[in-house]
Amino acid sequence: MRLVVAFGLVAALATTTTGALTFREARNGVLQQSQDTVIRQLRTQVSRLAPELGYPPSREVLRKFAADVARAEPSGTWRVLATYQGLSETSVPGDPFDELTPAVREAVGSSLATVFQRVRSGGRTSLVVGMSVTFASEMRIPTLSGVQVFLTVPQAYEQASVDALVTAIERATVPALGIAVLLALLAARGVLRPVRALRHATRSIAEGHLDTRLDVNGSDELADLSHTFNETAAALEQSVAELRSMEARARRFAADVSHELRTPLAAMSAVTDILDEEAARLDPDTATAVRLISEETVKLARLVEDLMEISRFDAGAAVLHLDEIDLAESIRATLSSRGWSDTVETRLPGPDELRGRVDPRRLDVVVANLVGNALRHGARPVYLRLSAGGPPGARPSAVIEVADSGPGIPDDVLPHVFERFYKSDSARTRTEGSGLGLAITEENVRMHGGTVRVANRPTGGAVFTVELPLWRDESTPEDPS
Repeated sequence: MRLVVAFGLVAALATTTTGALTFREARNGVLQQSQDTVIRQLRTQVSRLAPELGYPPSREVLRKFAADVARAEPSGTWRVLATYQGLSETSVPGDPFDELTPAVREAVGSSLATVFQRVRSGGRTSLVVGMSVTFASEMRIPTLSGVQVFLTVPQAYEQASVDALVTAIERATVPALGIAVLLALLAARGVLRPVRALRHATRSIAEGHLDTRLDVNGSDELADLSHTFNETAAALEQSVAELRSMEARARRFAADVSHELRTPLAAMSAVTDILDEEAARLDPDTATAVRLISEETVKLARLVEDLMEISRFDAGAAVLHLDEIDLAESIRATLSSRGWSDTVETRLPGPDELRGRVDPRRLDVVVANLVGNALRHGARPVYLRLSAGGPPGARPSAVIEVADSGPGIPDDVLPHVFERFYKSDSARTRTEGSGLGLAITEENVRMHGGTVRVANRPTGGAVFTVELPLWRDESTPEDPS
């Protein structure tokens, strides 16, 4: 559209300029020819009649002289005014001769030259010509006789010619603009078609269709651009394919390692349980070593379980098993099973006040990870609140808030708390955590179609807020991934 408008403006400017120049030259030509003809005829007639003019002329002589000059135009369009000192007579009795201006009178009285002026009066344009009658002296030098002749001629024919010229120019302007717009459309189509194709191809690449390619036609700059785009797309497709292959191998490796570690870890856990029971009867150094092995085995087992859970998320194998439950009762069961009922201060709705279709196991993991994180890395008391949320008219949701009373999380750490294996030295020390708990929490919330966010409370401590849609029908939330 911008190209078409630009072509239209350029064409309009060129057409208007050309038309204006043509009109001016044609108008000047028509008027110049007309005025030259009138002046030539007036001079010829005055020169012929001047020798017969008596001096000093009377009114009757001036009237006859004006009428004789007017007869030079057979069509009778001339109106003549003859003056001598205070006397003035016209070729038409009673003619006021309003077209004569003081400027013409003054110019004629002070010069031997013939002067003219175009005057517009009453919607008509007239040509006014004035000259002084002279006679030749013995030295052949023109001498003023005192008689002045003024002529007015209507320029109706000339005006009609100019109007016809304007109409012709106006009629020619519209086709010129139309041709310019047509040429603009053709040029825009030739230039913008490859650009539009490039835009569609870029969108297709952005949507993940890396096999998109452009047709290369010609050898101009746009063809070079299309060729470069195809090369870039091919290199990108190859790089992405390699990255996906490497990522898939890494996922398989993590899943295979985790799976292979489960059996020996199960045996190690059984052995450490027996050693823990016998630790009281062992010497102190041996007992300490046994307890250390038992603790590290527990951490390793938890890490393996978390790695297998993450690998299921990455592989897209994690699924929801929805069931309509009482969310408050489920949270109480989570806290009770881990011995946190007396440690965490809760604000939960009453029985059956807040129900929804969620995956009970994954909700248990979300609550356990958030509360455990608050107990390990924050400070007591830890608060847990469950409430209904969501804007009016929208699908209702459950809001779970877990807050601690610790120093909070540094601002530079907040954007990274849900990243895998992320630990900040200023935010936490080495604990039994795997570094995957909050990442698993985020994945579980996302599978439910919800959100989880973290912030620092104004009164101190961190607060994690989970918002879960309450699905009450048989449909399941769409996985955003």
